[in-house]
Amino acid sequence: MDQKRQIRIKDIAQRANVSIGTVDRVLHNRGEVSEETRETVMRIIKELDYHPNVMARALASKKKLLFATLLPTPLSREGYWTKPAAGIKKRISELRQFGISHESFTYSQNHPLDFVAKAEQILSLHPDGVVLAPFFSRESLLFIARLKEGNVPFVFIDSNIPDQGQLAYFGQNSYRCGMLSARLLSLLTPGGGSLLILHYAKEMEHQNHLVQREMGFYEWYRKNQPDRQVRTFEISIDDLNASHVKLKELYEEYRPEGIFVTSSKVYLAARTIGEYGLHNIRLIGHDLLPENKKFLTVGIVDFLICQRPEEQGYDAVNALFQGVVHKLPVREYNYAPIEIITRENLEFYHEFK
Repeated sequence: MDQKRQIRIKDIAQRANVSIGTVDRVLHNRGEVSEETRETVMRIIKELDYHPNVMARALASKKKLLFATLLPTPLSREGYWTKPAAGIKKRISELRQFGISHESFTYSQNHPLDFVAKAEQILSLHPDGVVLAPFFSRESLLFIARLKEGNVPFVFIDSNIPDQGQLAYFGQNSYRCGMLSARLLSLLTPGGGSLLILHYAKEMEHQNHLVQREMGFYEWYRKNQPDRQVRTFEISIDDLNASHVKLKELYEEYRPEGIFVTSSKVYLAARTIGEYGLHNIRLIGHDLLPENKKFLTVGIVDFLICQRPEEQGYDAVNALFQGVVHKLPVREYNYAPIEIITRENLEFYHEFK
């Protein structure tokens, strides 16, 4: 069987009718090249499915590249942030043959100064690329400015800060997710009763993706059921007993027909609903955590909205590899599929292989 011939820079140059040096400048984004020539060369690169011989390049340079990751510390052994970390670990293991090394850092979701400290540690390593979840907006912007000063490419995961020069973003379109959740809850609650949006979080000014979900939810009802009563509440997770009591009080006051939990902590609401026997409430939340699966299976949670977090981690590292090592263009916005999981299809759903 004939093997596919290795495409060379010379082949691209001949097809584009330019010099080898011009192709090299386009590939490495250096030197003066007209926009028309750049577009022609990039089109031919795509047509020929050109990939640099990375193994040969790594052996020739003998330079090892360091990628650093900065994610929130998982709240438990099976918490949400273990999932992107698993995807990152898998892709890094595949790239070690190319001289890629990895340093992993995590920060407390409750302490911005912990984020700052870990960011400083990363900067001291002079990494060749960074994957980060920009949980704290102000602190993230300061870190990003330092990365840009050092010409360090970076990729956002889970949350996005637009127009910061990121190589790429991998995550959910949170606004659309909120709109989908609103539509689903409308189908579950034909009685037209009041609805609650619950944020199990603190310092909501740092939780842009949760705010976007809330905004999308309100927008759907504004357009489709403007008379529907929708109220938003923040419930602290510092004291779980207090959060339990708080939801019971909200139920007594508003008698909601449905609840939308904006995060993966829907199991907290489900636990309260189960213990108080409030089974007439329809409930939607996010992510396939073990506790969430349990309440989905018994019917207290109606829908879980999933976003393949392992793939986000895997693809974020791969984007760095493509951009830093291959010197290839990377698509900036990479939205995860918004998937609806019920107890009927849970058994057949696999987030990552």
